[in-house]
Amino acid sequence: MELANLTWPQVDALSRDMPVVIPVAALEQHGRHMPLFTDSLLLGEIVRRVHERLNDRILLVPLMWLGNSHHHMDFPGTVSAEPRVWLDLLEGLADNFVTHGFRRIVVVNGHGGNDVPGRQALFELRQKYRARRDLLLLLATYWNLADPQKHIHGLKQSSMLHACEWETSMILRLNEHLVHQHESVAGVEEGDAFQPAQRAWTIPDRTQDGHIGFPDAASADKGEQLFQVFSDGLERLLRRVIDWDGRSWNA
Repeated sequence: MELANLTWPQVDALSRDMPVVIPVAALEQHGRHMPLFTDSLLLGEIVRRVHERLNDRILLVPLMWLGNSHHHMDFPGTVSAEPRVWLDLLEGLADNFVTHGFRRIVVVNGHGGNDVPGRQALFELRQKYRARRDLLLLLATYWNLADPQKHIHGLKQSSMLHACEWETSMILRLNEHLVHQHESVAGVEEGDAFQPAQRAWTIPDRTQDGHIGFPDAASADKGEQLFQVFSDGLERLLRRVIDWDGRSWNA
């Protein structure tokens, strides 16, 4: 069910055990070949597909397109909330649904920069309701819910990067006119000599053009397969949330 299309009495009539799905993404640079709205377009398509399958078993909140994207601010067009502002925004948004009595909140993330503040937001919200054993607060970044290399032949990359083979392929599948000459974009290798330490960085530390990965390896066919794999992964997670007994640590 889509929250935006319901009246308040219709929302009030819903089971408070229905999972509330909150998609969060970004509006930020995606290299010289990709649109600024890439993360939001991709996540929007994934949650659309999953909503079609689960429909009246989940409550889908409109996608929050403002992300934590300060590491992209060297590139014009990027729009970013201050990290603490974004964290408080997400915590408050989730808390609205707890206030309305909903007990299963699933934040679905489509932008890597949202991952750390997103987890912190739900951690802080859990402390506010620390006595509640019936409250499930989850954050899931969609590309961590499935392993495309197990299902798709011919992928050059082993993981999601930025404006890369995977993202470029999915945008090609959605609207090829939004992608500009990706075949001629030189690849940018992933890597960090200081791993497993976590290094603070900005995008220009890693790439001058704004992408990381191999956009030249993208295709619309790979994009459709990626959408299928990631949609399946999200559906599996939401079915586990639906089936949760309301108290156990494990689903």
